[in-house]
Amino acid sequence: MELAGKHLVLGLTGGIACYKIAELTRLLIKGGATVQIVMTEAATQFITPVTMQALSGRPVYVSQWDARMPNNMPHIDLSREADTIVIAPASTDFMAKLAHGRCDDLLSTLCIARDCPLLVVPAMNRQMWQNPATQRNVTQLRADGVEVLGPDSGSQACGEVGDGRMIEPEAAFEAICAFFQPKILRGQRVLITAGPTFESLDPVRGITNRSSGKMGFALARAAAQAGADVHLVAGPVALETPWGVYREDVQTARQMHDAVMQATPDTDIFIAVAAVADWRVDHASEHKIKKTGDGSLPTFSFVENPDILATVAKLPNPPYCVGFAAESGDLDVHGKEKRKRKNVPLLIGNLGPLTFGRDDNEVVLFEASGATPVPRADKRDLARTLIAEIAKRAPKTGGALLS
Repeated sequence: MELAGKHLVLGLTGGIACYKIAELTRLLIKGGATVQIVMTEAATQFITPVTMQALSGRPVYVSQWDARMPNNMPHIDLSREADTIVIAPASTDFMAKLAHGRCDDLLSTLCIARDCPLLVVPAMNRQMWQNPATQRNVTQLRADGVEVLGPDSGSQACGEVGDGRMIEPEAAFEAICAFFQPKILRGQRVLITAGPTFESLDPVRGITNRSSGKMGFALARAAAQAGADVHLVAGPVALETPWGVYREDVQTARQMHDAVMQATPDTDIFIAVAAVADWRVDHASEHKIKKTGDGSLPTFSFVENPDILATVAKLPNPPYCVGFAAESGDLDVHGKEKRKRKNVPLLIGNLGPLTFGRDDNEVVLFEASGATPVPRADKRDLARTLIAEIAKRAPKTGGALLS
């Protein structure tokens, strides 16, 4: 219920991407928002007001002369209730109207008369998006404080491929949720590792762990929603990349180490969430290791993987470093010891068997001043809490000081 208590006006303009708005409406309402649909006449050619009324549970408005409003002024009354107005899909023509202050129908008049933020989600043919006039209009909208979400790139209904297609409903929902979050990390560059690593024994087998990556991805999402520029280095997991996050996929501990070390010079905050394998085999077999049939077992020689967090913390001018510790018991003892050994200002500890693969978690914050438990919560809610705690402690620029 990330949008609980929020009231959105969702405006539809003419375009085939109107079919995506049925799903977006469902997601917004599932997220706790109330949604008031306003459509242009052109939008009704692609999806009916009856459909949108059924999905939103509220009357749909199309005409500026709609007499259902007691004062006959829907362009005023509808905008005054809204926390934000979202235009999705936003056609080329409608964006031109907004950029030039034209208002010749209910939706455009409502946008010009608004006293709340405006978000637009463009959807159009690639040539229309690339047209200099459209780009001038987009530049003007941004200069006027309008948030432009997208567009995406890919195949289009006309059969062409390129920029201009509307972002998917899930991405639009994520962007709207992010819009409402306080920007407590605005301007900060955050590097996060997430998930397990995988160390090959042979071409088909390897050493890994039960980390799902959910906590790291939730933290990346929360940091991006808080306004940070987020670089996520992810081990082998099947999770969607959070909206606004740059993702780099790796497999082994050494690959993760190299990716982190390359990104660290441009990092203000480093959050090491990944469950990195401590060891790897000295020489992985080139071919699949076969059973011998006589009961004998293969033998392996192990070498230690680099300690990514400790390596970053030892840099001459390190970012603010936050570690994660997944223990199987004695969390208080191991958490305090690990924070000192890693030489980081903040370490977040949990009991791994109680969180791996689950959607909730319970952690303890370890720092020089003591330990602070954080109650069990959904990982997304917990991630926002942790990002808020990190934002309180991290300096506004890199170079963390230890106490």
